[in-house]
Amino acid sequence: MEKMAALTLIILLFSSSSFSISMAEKSDHVQGQQLYSSSNPNWQIQNQRVIDVKGGPDSVVWVVQLSDLHFSVHHPDRGLDFKKFVGPALSMINPSLVLITGDLTDGKSKDFLTMKLNEAEWVEYRDVMEDVVKRSRLEKNVFFDLRGNHDNFGVPMAGGSFDFFSKYSINGQLGRKKNVNSVTLQEAAGRKYLFVGVDSTLSVGLRGPTNLFGHPTDELLTELDMELSQWDSQSTRPVTKVTFGHFPISFSALSNSRKSLKDIFLNHSVSAYICGHLHTGFGKNLKRNHQSNHHYLSSHKFFQFNPHQVSFDRVRNCSIGASPVKEFWEWEMGDWRKSRAMRILAIDRGHVSYLDIDFKSGSKETIILPTFPLDSRFMSTSSSHQNYECKAIVPSSYETVRALVFSVSPIVSVVAKIYDSRSGNLNLIMETNMSKIVDNTSRGDLYIAPWNYRAFEDPSPDRYWLQIEAIDLKGKSTLTDLRPFSINGLNAKISWTWLEFKVMGCQWTLLYFPLLWSALCFMLSILIIPKSLLIFSNKRFTYKKFVSDKSFKNCIGWVLQELSMVHGVWFGMLGYLFYLVLFPWLVGKVFTDDDIRGYMTYMGWAVKSVNGSEKHEYIGFPDVMVVVIPHIVFVVFPSILVTGFLVAEKDIYREHYLSVTGKKDDNDGEEKSKSCVGMRWIRKFLFVVCLVILWMHFKSCMALVKAYEMNPILHFPVYCFIIPLLLTYVVYKTRNV
Repeated sequence: MEKMAALTLIILLFSSSSFSISMAEKSDHVQGQQLYSSSNPNWQIQNQRVIDVKGGPDSVVWVVQLSDLHFSVHHPDRGLDFKKFVGPALSMINPSLVLITGDLTDGKSKDFLTMKLNEAEWVEYRDVMEDVVKRSRLEKNVFFDLRGNHDNFGVPMAGGSFDFFSKYSINGQLGRKKNVNSVTLQEAAGRKYLFVGVDSTLSVGLRGPTNLFGHPTDELLTELDMELSQWDSQSTRPVTKVTFGHFPISFSALSNSRKSLKDIFLNHSVSAYICGHLHTGFGKNLKRNHQSNHHYLSSHKFFQFNPHQVSFDRVRNCSIGASPVKEFWEWEMGDWRKSRAMRILAIDRGHVSYLDIDFKSGSKETIILPTFPLDSRFMSTSSSHQNYECKAIVPSSYETVRALVFSVSPIVSVVAKIYDSRSGNLNLIMETNMSKIVDNTSRGDLYIAPWNYRAFEDPSPDRYWLQIEAIDLKGKSTLTDLRPFSINGLNAKISWTWLEFKVMGCQWTLLYFPLLWSALCFMLSILIIPKSLLIFSNKRFTYKKFVSDKSFKNCIGWVLQELSMVHGVWFGMLGYLFYLVLFPWLVGKVFTDDDIRGYMTYMGWAVKSVNGSEKHEYIGFPDVMVVVIPHIVFVVFPSILVTGFLVAEKDIYREHYLSVTGKKDDNDGEEKSKSCVGMRWIRKFLFVVCLVILWMHFKSCMALVKAYEMNPILHFPVYCFIIPLLLTYVVYKTRNV
């Protein structure tokens, strides 16, 4: 009877797992390949925004990026510092655009557990930005802001009463209602610089923590493609394209037709995608070069191990009509929240460079941004190398060292210094004064110094290093950080730290299901295989067999078979895995101040719209992985192992007890009873491990209770109580021989 019941359960479980996998695949089914083409006459850009860049220096524009402001009622210093430093800094820099890439407000309670919008924070954002615009002396229409995930916590519908972004943001006040907004900077000479902002937040804003990823739709990607194509047939000169958004590519989901932001950016070979979201806590090298190459290993869809994507196509092709290299740089910037970070991005004759600065130590009196040559670590591209090798460059753009200098005091001297690191030390080989380009209507100060750039051709991308020094009227010296450069356009190789790789190099939307099903299948196998061997074969792993042959196989086989013989625990663990696959995990409030509840499964949330007319299924995929994966990896799997070891420890103690009670020598028996096994120190250690697991589980449950306003007994009893009950039961069952 026991064999029949176990066999029936095994068949049922695997059938249900297969059904769930097929349903998951069905939800991701390609609905048809959508072509993104600007040739469609119905896709004409309406009301193109063009800003004429007036005044010198010619062929150079610069913009400012700010991100992750996180204005909070609990941290008023963020808004106060923003008002204090940003307005004067913008007045000094005089950018053509100011781009604010999401997370304008924090939307978190003081304990960080409840995540929904707070209107007071949005009022503060509006008031601070009005002050900044006034103090910067810039036109309001050069400011562009967009949503981050924090700006979308619990927003049931765009334009509704809880959509404070539409009411208080600059884009909202200026009527920029679309999720894709573009603006073109145009010089008098005709060169154009296209900036396209993309808002890929959830259309139905969930509360955190399951609101972490960007979710571009097919409609949004179509609109993005159209905006990036707007000058392709109208401009005879190259158009430099820069896109900006909140979410890095690694935290952006795929559309229903399996398209991504990366596909669109590569198709248009944008120069850069600048974003936020990750903050500086993960590292300072959150940059990534993306290339289009069909010869990549399939693993590259899931991972990129270094900032530079290494191509297998190393043969230079200089023939007429050869396809250009499709690539772009992704530059995540630091946050204002803690780092007080600001970025200046410049485009100098097609060369894109940037400088990240922070205001943690106070305001900046002088800022220097070298615009050429480019930093070979984070700014050089494969196309620039190919153009240089194929003699396809514009020589005039290489003939001078150039830098933008912004200062509150008059600058009296700017010097360019170049060092050679070939000997292992930095040896100064060139020091030359830079002269300012004089223009009666200058927007800013560009300093240049002629040089023989061909003298610095070298196969090493980091042999030569550039540093620029500026001295103001007060005699104060400001130095830039040393940066390597390669006239040839070669990349200096750098490596990510583990944290940087985890957030920039892993494509989490593609990794979620493989990680989940690998973990579930592994746990099913360690439960079912030992039980099957015990029932259907004579293969038996015992403590005595392990003692005679101390192999890993005998140890694990013995532990798991002992677990399978405690039927209540074994069936409980197996049933819980079955439950996690087929049933909702929890039922909670997902919107701000609304009674509507949705239920969460491993595939996302299912929730009705505010008016009840529509049901949204599987929204928040793969955002729910922040709940699913930690529970599987840090609670369920350790619980299976520790229960097995507790049962095995009881077996060890039973053998020890029998050996002690059977001894005639009382002294020998007393010594054994005081041994590690006799004192049951292994059990005590495993009991501590159980407490650690339960503490982690308790913290997770309490966080979910506050996040989604749930009652553990009513809204997620199985998730909350099954693991504690099973661990308590096995501790009780193994207390005595």
